[in-house]
Amino acid sequence: EPAFWERVEASFEGDYEVRFHLAPPLLARPDPDTGKLRKKAYGPGMLKAFRWLARLRRLRGTAWDVFGYSAERRAERALIAQFERDVLELLETLSFLRLPAAVEIAKLPEQIRGYGHVKARNMEAAATRRAELLAAWRAPVGEGHAGASAAA
Repeated sequence: EPAFWERVEASFEGDYEVRFHLAPPLLARPDPDTGKLRKKAYGPGMLKAFRWLARLRRLRGTAWDVFGYSAERRAERALIAQFERDVLELLETLSFLRLPAAVEIAKLPEQIRGYGHVKARNMEAAATRRAELLAAWRAPVGEGHAGASAAA
């Protein structure tokens, strides 16, 4: 994005070099102590790679999307399908009194951010919270049912 590079150039004077700290899924090696992918610093030559990746974005979601076969991408697609099922379930029994609980469940994907181990940790936390919220949603009236006390 030209605007981004204009801001970079306006922020720094003199001779500088841009470095990108990345852990590319196909190239990064896990840290033997933590098991997390190690980030490596890449120089300005990465800009050419980024341009190529931008051109290849048309392949996303197709059989030619090599990154789409990673465990992280498969998990993301599974989460989309799960979210759609959850929303359909919420809509089946939605009422005005249950709206706040439905919104809380529907907003769970907003908590899933980052890449690699950061995203995995956020996915796990969201899954735990989802299970709690859906258990309350599905509970019979009078047993923690979302909005049951207000309806009584």
